[in-house]
Amino acid sequence: MPLKIVDNFDSSFTLESQAQETLFQLLAGESFLKQICQQLQWEKVEFTELLFQPVPYSLTTPKGMPAEFEKFHDSDEYAIINVPPNFMFSAKIFKPSRLCTIFRKIS
Repeated sequence: MPLKIVDNFDSSFTLESQAQETLFQLLAGESFLKQICQQLQWEKVEFTELLFQPVPYSLTTPKGMPAEFEKFHDSDEYAIINVPPNFMFSAKIFKPSRLCTIFRKIS
């Protein structure tokens, strides 16, 4: 089966305000922040409230994310995390089916 190359992928999305509020509360929750710190071996992190939908790999999106978020990929001060599926379900977000978010290391 040959690979299908995606030239253009619309990564835009809009969340209902209630869904966004619920998701942001979950992502900024103390227990989740502690989990991230433990996994990354960082002392403290903060939720940046930046969300994006992963995109197919292409020549213009070699990291699988919209180009404007690529600056966070190679940074030692930021971490890109997949939003847990149970958070998406709790916030009643079904489209898009996957989201990623960015956390910032606090020194």
